Amino acid sequence: MVEVGLFDGLKRRRGAGKPGTLRRASDADLRHLEGWAAARRGVEAYVEPRTTVTETTVVLIAHDGEWTRRRIGSLDAAQQFGRKHSIPVYEVAKVGYPKRMREYTERQKRAQS
Repeated sequence: MVEVGLFDGLKRRRGAGKPGTLRRASDADLRHLEGWAAARRGVEAYVEPRTTVTETTVVLIAHDGEWTRRRIGSLDAAQQFGRKHSIPVYEVAKVGYPKRMREYTERQKRAQS
């Protein structure tokens, strides 16, 4: 008889058992960013530094504060993305997030209440 633990399936799917495994950017991440930016105006990119579990990420923020976040791979990759799509790129650690992003998030929270 083979014993199967309650969470064994979840561990296999999430890659558990490999502490410190870095989640990397994927082609799907890049496609999402490209499609999102193309569908909105006034988009700017804000790069977030790599952490121990997540690769460098970029937050795209539209003119009205709507935003999305995906993995990007590196600051250089984010800058290349910005040049390719004529989007200004900022480092969050240096400039912070724009006020319009915080205001948009607050409006969304109120709308869900």
